Amino acid sequence: MSKRDELIAKYAADIKDKIGQTPDMDLLTKVTIGCGPSIYNADAATVSGSDQSELDTVKKNFLIKKLGLADGPKLDEAIASVIEQYGKSNRNKYRAVVYYLLTKHFGKEAIYN
Repeated sequence: MSKRDELIAKYAADIKDKIGQTPDMDLLTKVTIGCGPSIYNADAATVSGSDQSELDTVKKNFLIKKLGLADGPKLDEAIASVIEQYGKSNRNKYRAVVYYLLTKHFGKEAIYN
């Protein structure tokens, strides 16, 4: 099993255990691959839900650039909702899981096809 496959399995377990959803493994795999090498870096692999600059980066680089969404309060609300869903007290919010949840939230799964 490759390192990436191990991480995808860990992300899937997080979605099941912490969010209570059954992950779409195909989409989760594609989102994880889309994160590139950042998933292997301990700091870059997670998203800090309390760091506004980190959340701005998620909005700018993922929601606007990758998903092609227009900037606006709906993006901030979606990020807040996903962070809440993942659990604010949960220290390790994996970037791939946050991106996966945002992709599902906005119904943008087609971008990964």
